[in-house]
This record gives sequence, C-alpha cells and structure tokens, in this order.
Amino acid sequence: MAKAIPKIGSRKKARIGLRRNARFSLRNSARRITKGVIHVQASFNNTIITVTDPQGRVVFWSSAGTCGFKSSRKASPYAGQRTAVDAIRTVGLQRAEVMVKGAGSGRDAALRAIAKSGVRLSCIRDVTPMPHNGCRPPKKRRL
Repeated sequence: MAKAIPKIGSRKKARIGLRRNARFSLRNSARRITKGVIHVQASFNNTIITVTDPQGRVVFWSSAGTCGFKSSRKASPYAGQRTAVDAIRTVGLQRAEVMVKGAGSGRDAALRAIAKSGVRLSCIRDVTPMPHNGCRPPKKRRL
C-alpha cells in the first residue's frame, strides 16, 4: 500500500527553538573574567560593545538595541554609555585593553563610561579602518 510521507520541517523547527532557548540561558549567565579586551564598534546608527578574553574568545556582547533603545535613539551618546556599563557590569572586568572602531556618536561616551567604571585600562587603540584611496565613496546626500 502507500507509505506515509514524513513531514520535512517539523524536526528542524524544534531544534531551532531549543537552540534559541539555550542561547538566552547562556547569555544570562555570562562567564566572569578579570582581564580582557573591550571592542567598541561605533557606527552612525548603533554602538556595539564586545568583551573578549585575552585569547580573543567572545565572553559577552551588548549593543544599544539589546539595551532597549530603538531607531534613532540607538545612535545617541547616552545609548553608547549605557551599552558600555551593561557589558562591563555583567562580565566584572578589572583590567582591560580597549579597541575602538568607527566614528559614531556613542564612541566617546562609551570610552568615558569604561574609564569611570573602575576598570584599569592598559591601552586604548583606535583600529578604525582607513582606506589608502580604495573604493569610491558613496555620493553626498542632498537634503
């Protein structure tokens, strides 16, 4: 007689749901380290802060969007400050290097928040990529 045709998508959806729940449980209990590297990526639309251990493995990350800011508020200096405080408080850093990338408005506010948080900074590096006259930039906006 005719064989029953198995459903294709049912197992995959269950697996994705389990993975999503596991990710949130891992994020709530972030690993605590004393020494690490803080990467600040400040674009014109958002500020993303990633905390890694000295080997470069990601321990915790935070962005203005995950801190509860939406749309144009993500680009504000206050959002950058809150993002930095959230990342440092969760991980519990004592000594760190800071790598700053980008020229967004949250850049200076995030650096100020990191300095005030009590973390001893060994160095602050600007790793913003600069072209050696590479690609042609987009045309200027006319408002």
